Amino acid sequence: MFSFLKLGFTAFGGPVAHLAFFREEFVVRKKWVTESDYSEIIALCQFLPGPASSQVGLTIGLSRAGYLGSIAAWLGFTMPSAVMLLLLALVYSNYGDIIPSGLLTGLKIVTVAVVAQAVWGMSRSICTDTTRITIMLFSAVSLLLLQSIYAPILVIFVAGIFGVLLFKPALDSTKSDLIFSISRFSGAVWFLIFLLLLFGLPMLQLVVNQPIIDVISAFFRSGSLVFGGGHVVLPLLENEMVKTAWVSKEAFLAGYGATQAVPGPLFTFSAFLGGVLNGPISGIAGGLLALFSIFLPSFLLVYAILPFWQNVRTKPRVRAALVGINASVVGILFAALYQPVFVGGVSGTNDFIGAIVAFGALMYWRLPPWLVVIAGGIIGALIL
Repeated sequence: MFSFLKLGFTAFGGPVAHLAFFREEFVVRKKWVTESDYSEIIALCQFLPGPASSQVGLTIGLSRAGYLGSIAAWLGFTMPSAVMLLLLALVYSNYGDIIPSGLLTGLKIVTVAVVAQAVWGMSRSICTDTTRITIMLFSAVSLLLLQSIYAPILVIFVAGIFGVLLFKPALDSTKSDLIFSISRFSGAVWFLIFLLLLFGLPMLQLVVNQPIIDVISAFFRSGSLVFGGGHVVLPLLENEMVKTAWVSKEAFLAGYGATQAVPGPLFTFSAFLGGVLNGPISGIAGGLLALFSIFLPSFLLVYAILPFWQNVRTKPRVRAALVGINASVVGILFAALYQPVFVGGVSGTNDFIGAIVAFGALMYWRLPPWLVVIAGGIIGALIL
């Protein structure tokens, strides 16, 4: 746990940077896994929906010490940023009126640059041909036109179908030497639990008027449908939180900007959102409930897929569907760049200038996101 706790305090820079930190710590220094096994773990976690770096961490923990090892790895890597963001949520909820409005404006402006950088980087690495670009654009336009909390689910599903129809990816025949103490029966049980929660919670909401069920369902659904990295959770959470008036647009964007300034996984944004919920559940209880709910699918899916991974990864249709889904998530993030990020963060020429400068700092001056976010907040507080 202490190895992951150290990374939880120091791993800035997003999922790709997290994977580099993990490699240095567990492949090079501690030699817990081999280079080839580490590559296989990354392939597994890219196959699954959810936060890739967190899933790599809990998979390594699982390989070292079983279920308890995976939980310890997750706690160590996640808790530092989750605690920071939950404390910020409490300050925002109780003392939001004394927080300089310029600081919040600065955070929202920088958020535009951070999401734009993510869109740019993902589009260059994922959308490498006309077909993928077409799926990306179709997904972005569809999400902007379909004003529904279920729109991202529909877009991802359709993109997977197009992937099966249009792509024939090359298969990697490399065998993995990783061995996990999870039987196929246990894997099937974990997957059944995942499906029961994914489809059962919305059905339970129809017959039970209980805010706790609503919160668990919203965050569980968001954690279950994110392909392509933590940034892609933004439109899903915006659909679940802002459009339902659970969280104000101002709080949503300010919290997302603050998330860029802390280490650890971007999914800990959920702790902030849970802490500022409008309703009977908020504060520490809301933050912990949201955090647990959004990460629970990652545990269930990793436990479910590991016993079957070696066979599943070679299926042509599965690989083809993932090609379409990956292109689709770029389009989903593209749509989120406009609404709510740009619409909520840029209200005039000066704001747009700030977003351009922040984008340049990230893309061309190669400054770390946490530094740009902190600088944006300070500058906003001083001059806006």
